[in-house]
Amino acid sequence: MNLSSLSASSASSHPLAPYGWDEGWEAEFAPYAEQGLLPGRVVRVDRGQCDVVTPVGTVRADTEFVVPRDPMKVVCTGDWVAVDPEGSDPRYVRTLLPRRTAFVRSTSSKRSEGQVLATNIDHVVICVSLAAELDLGRIERFLALAMSCSSGEALLHESAVSRESGAHPVVVLTKADLVPDAATLGHLVQDVESTAPGVPVLAVSSTTSAGLDVLEAVLAGGTSVLLGQSGAGKSTLANTLLGEDAMDVQATRDMDGKGRHTTTTRNLLVLPGGGILIDTPGLRGVGLWDAESGVGQVFAEIEELAAQCRFQDCAHGAEPGCAVLAAVDSGALPVRRIDSYRKLLRENQRIVAKTDARLRAEIRRDWKRKGAEGRAAMEAKRGRWQ
Repeated sequence: MNLSSLSASSASSHPLAPYGWDEGWEAEFAPYAEQGLLPGRVVRVDRGQCDVVTPVGTVRADTEFVVPRDPMKVVCTGDWVAVDPEGSDPRYVRTLLPRRTAFVRSTSSKRSEGQVLATNIDHVVICVSLAAELDLGRIERFLALAMSCSSGEALLHESAVSRESGAHPVVVLTKADLVPDAATLGHLVQDVESTAPGVPVLAVSSTTSAGLDVLEAVLAGGTSVLLGQSGAGKSTLANTLLGEDAMDVQATRDMDGKGRHTTTTRNLLVLPGGGILIDTPGLRGVGLWDAESGVGQVFAEIEELAAQCRFQDCAHGAEPGCAVLAAVDSGALPVRRIDSYRKLLRENQRIVAKTDARLRAEIRRDWKRKGAEGRAAMEAKRGRWQ
């Protein structure tokens, strides 16, 4: 048996293997093992403290030594860390291992900061309730962030990674039992599939267990994070998958069907059928964060059409020879899709420009150029009138 086989065998039999420990994490942790520290995965963060599952059980540790100024590097549920060994009192998290992936959204702060919701994830499960009318634009927004799910390297260099090297999105339509007509349910699934090219779309019910076997098979392959609005049924779904009431749930409000923010922390849970699940509080706002690559993947058909435009820098506004506008005019591309595409690109550009001086300068130059072209066109018209 060679060294790599020994390492793989060692990782698979490790007490943390059910939490995602593998030979890659073992190699990353090796320098800290020499210092006598314990490996662990953060299962919950709360007020400067965190619960960390380690080979000797779950411990409570202080994060004082890993509190950076950069909010993107704050300890988060899903992180792998090095903590003090047994006998230490108090116990501290000494360092974070490099993140493989992270789901990041922009905060509502005027400073436009990024907020990391979950780390080291393999699947982003976007939960959408069928108890309310489908908001396809919101689904596209979630997908753009999921498909831009950054790697640890990206967090350091402010560049997104491709979907192949990041987390894989899945759209889960919850409360499918509220749509008893199979044909109607099929149409709803098709509507979502049209906004999520190449992304699995599953209709499930925690009440009847419909579709859960397929979802369980998907989640068994790594760490997954549940995301969605309050009332989307995330915690109920988590409890059903776990086979126990691990998460508190409340009924949605009768007056508007909205949730009540029952879940207040992000919790990492091991599924009985394999895989790890991170349940999260309901999200009211989903601001984009460095999601240009994700927007391009969500609207892949528009990107393909754009490559056929006459001008390389076509803005798909009123330019002659625009393949995107031609598709809209023919009905091949829905107006809602191009409007959503433009909206998300503009929003992402604004967010990035707040932290990128070079991009701000480029945007100002573009505004000046367009302004000059507009003034020149007006002067030409005046000349013809005179």
